[in-house]
Formats: sequence, structure tokens, C-alpha cells
Amino acid sequence: MKFTPAAGLPGVWVVEPDVRRDARGFFFEAYSARFFKENGIGEVFVQDNHSLSRRGVLRGLHFQVEPHAQAKLVSVLRGSAFDVVVDIRKESGTFGRYATEVLSAENRKTVYIPKGFAHGFLALEDDTHFLYKVSDFYSPAGQRGILWNDPQIGIPWPAIEGGYLLSEKDKKNQTLETYRQS
Repeated sequence: MKFTPAAGLPGVWVVEPDVRRDARGFFFEAYSARFFKENGIGEVFVQDNHSLSRRGVLRGLHFQVEPHAQAKLVSVLRGSAFDVVVDIRKESGTFGRYATEVLSAENRKTVYIPKGFAHGFLALEDDTHFLYKVSDFYSPAGQRGILWNDPQIGIPWPAIEGGYLLSEKDKKNQTLETYRQS
């Protein structure tokens, strides 16, 4: 596995597996606690979540607050997605900065997101299957979100013909500044 730091966000990693191919297909280790620990990541993941989205679905920017904050390990099993991570640690020198990565079934990349970051993605294809490993169980009371198009962050979401499809909840998420003042 190859671990590459995400541009400008300490603690966020892009992980690329070693894929072995032959006439039967391919094989790779999608997750290895040993390799993660060797790269300074000791999270214990307690739950896998799987979502299906059609092209243009935008989910996020989501996070959970303490005591149920979550680290995530995210990947795409089918299709492709424009993945976004935003630093929301209020005392961080990189507060409000983001990193993006295209995740796909073809490139098999994974992004590790530590606690203290918001996460979202845009499905770039129909039938995009997104898998999240999380380090704590979902807590409805701890669920929060940052507005996906907050101009203070300035994420360059790819244009999608027909626009984006968001949940009503995601359309009403708070701004980064409102979150900082909370």
C-alpha cells in the first residue's frame, strides 16, 4: 500500500493498494490494520456504511461531534466520485482548508479522514457505490454538517449537467463561520 499525504491537510491520507492482476482478474488488500499502524494510523473501525448514488448526487459535508466523532476510511466500489475533506478543527492552522480526490472503482484509491474533518462527495457516474469505514457508531444527536457550497471554503465542485441533487438536510447545513462560532 502506498500512503500519500493529502495536499495541505495534516493527518489526511490517500491510500493506493498494490493490485495483483492475472487472467482471472485482480486481487488487492483494501485495508490492513498493520500497514495503517506502520503509517501512524491506529484507528479501530467499528462499522461499514455503503451508499448508492446516481450521477449528480452530492452528499455532505458531514461530520459527527464528540463524544461520537468519527474517523473515516472512504472508497468507491463501483462508479466514481469527487471526494472532499475539509478541516473543521477550530484551533487548527488549516481550519477551513480542503483537499479533493477522485475516487473510482478503476483507481481503487482510499482516503483516510481523521476526526475533526468534514467529508462529502459528488457522484460522477450513475450507480456509484461508496463505502465508508467509521471509527464510531452513528449518533443522530451528534450529526452535523457544513454547507457544501460555502464561499468561505470555495470547493471547486465539478459541473454536472442538470445540476446537483442534495437532501433537504444538506441544503440547510450551517456555514463554516456559524460552526466556528458554536
